Amino acid sequence: MFQQYIKEILREYDRLRQQSEDLKKQRREEVYRRVPRIKEIDQEIARLGLMLSKSIIEAPGESQQLMDRISKEMENLKEDRAMLLTENNIPLSYLEKVYHCEQCKDRGFLGNGKKCACFKQKLIDRAYNLSNLTNTLDKENFHSFNIDLFSTEPYGEEKRSPRQNMMHLLNTSEGFVMNFKDPQTKNLLFYGGTGLGKTFLANCVAKALLDRGHIVIYQTSFKMIEVLEDLRFRRSQNKEEYNLLFEADLLIIDDLGAELTNSFTNSELFNLINSRILRGKKIMISTNLSPMELAERYDDRIFSRLIAHFDVLKFYGEDLRWEKQ
Repeated sequence: MFQQYIKEILREYDRLRQQSEDLKKQRREEVYRRVPRIKEIDQEIARLGLMLSKSIIEAPGESQQLMDRISKEMENLKEDRAMLLTENNIPLSYLEKVYHCEQCKDRGFLGNGKKCACFKQKLIDRAYNLSNLTNTLDKENFHSFNIDLFSTEPYGEEKRSPRQNMMHLLNTSEGFVMNFKDPQTKNLLFYGGTGLGKTFLANCVAKALLDRGHIVIYQTSFKMIEVLEDLRFRRSQNKEEYNLLFEADLLIIDDLGAELTNSFTNSELFNLINSRILRGKKIMISTNLSPMELAERYDDRIFSRLIAHFDVLKFYGEDLRWEKQ
C-alpha cells in the first residue's frame, strides 16, 4: 500500500516538471514575440554549443584555441541577451524553469539519491489525509496533553491515583511510538468509562506516527463494520478504504463494542485482527467495555487474540469530558 502512494507522488512530480517545461516554453514564445533578437541569440548559442561539443568529442585537447574562441563568443551572446532582457523589463530568470522545490528540482530525490524533504512531507501529508484525523490532531497530541487534569487523590481500590495511572499510560503510549517498528512491541487496548482520555491518548499516538510518515487509519468500530459490510454485501467498488484497514501501518479502532454484534461482525473482526497480527501490522483499540465484558460479547478466538497480543490498559478517574477542554 505504501509503495502505491510513493508511485502516486512520483507521478505528481512528473506532472510538476511537465508544467514547468510548458511554462518555460510559453514564456519563451512570449519573449521571442516581444524581442525577436533574443530568439536569434538563443539559436546562435545553441549552434555554438553544438560546435563546442563536437570539437571536444572529435579532437579533445587538440583544438583548445577553437574551444576558447567558441566559449568567448557564447559568453558575449549571453551578455547581449541579458542586456536585451533588462532593457525590455523582463527578469533574467523569466526564461528559466520554475520549480516548486529548488533542492530536488521537483524530482523528489537529491543528487546523493536520498529523499528530498519535500518528498517526505508529501508522504506525511498523504498519510494525514488518509487517517480521518487531519483536523483533530491539531488539538489532541502529546504536546497539548495536560497531566494536571488528573487527580492525585486515591481512586476507589486502585493502587495508583488517576494521575499516576495516566503517567503510566502516557509512558506506555510513548514507548509504543518509539518502538513501533519492533515486532516484539505489543498492540494497545485502552478500556474504561467515557471521558477518561482514551480517544485523546490514541490521537496523541496517531499524530506522533503520522509525523514520522507512517500510514495511520482511524475508524470507529461502527464505521469499520460498515466498510466491511459494504464490500461483502453491497459489492462496493471502493476497495481502497477496505484495503487500508488491513494494510495501514496502524489501525485505530475506536469505541469497540458500539457496533452491532452478530456472527458476521465476529467473523470479520477476527479476520481483520488476526490478519494484521500475522502480518505484523499494529492495532490500537479503545473501548468502554471491561475485559470481562469483551469476553462475553466476542467469541473466544477474538478474546484470545486481545489478551495475547495486546497490552490491556485501564483508564479510571472522574469523567473529564476531554472534548470540552
